[in-house]
Amino acid sequence: MTESENLTTVRRYLRAIETNGDALEHFHPDVVMEEFPNRIVPNGAVRDLAALKEANARGRQVIREQRYDVRAVLEDGDRIALEVTWTGVLAIPLATLQPGDEMRAHFALFIELRDGKIYRQRNYDCYEPW
Repeated sequence: MTESENLTTVRRYLRAIETNGDALEHFHPDVVMEEFPNRIVPNGAVRDLAALKEANARGRQVIREQRYDVRAVLEDGDRIALEVTWTGVLAIPLATLQPGDEMRAHFALFIELRDGKIYRQRNYDCYEPW
């Protein structure tokens, strides 16, 4: 079975994040990303494209390297759910961690595409203790 265009787009998006490529090119102009409360963002966040650009720039200052290991995928038309293990290497100190230390998290990502772009994304991020 071949991979759908939507899933290929999502995989390219994750790869662009990993390689410091242009992940933002994968977003629909009307994108909304919701990040549910977690250890890094205790109150959660809802971001439009402008806020995602700002978060992307900040993130590049905090994380010097990251990897997304996709564990499972469910797809229903323009909706894709992913179970992902994320590993990030810090560029700055964070809590008890020092630059060069790894952080790990288990993510559930729910993505909806429109016109071949990511239109909606909901993140449920569970960070391992540090």
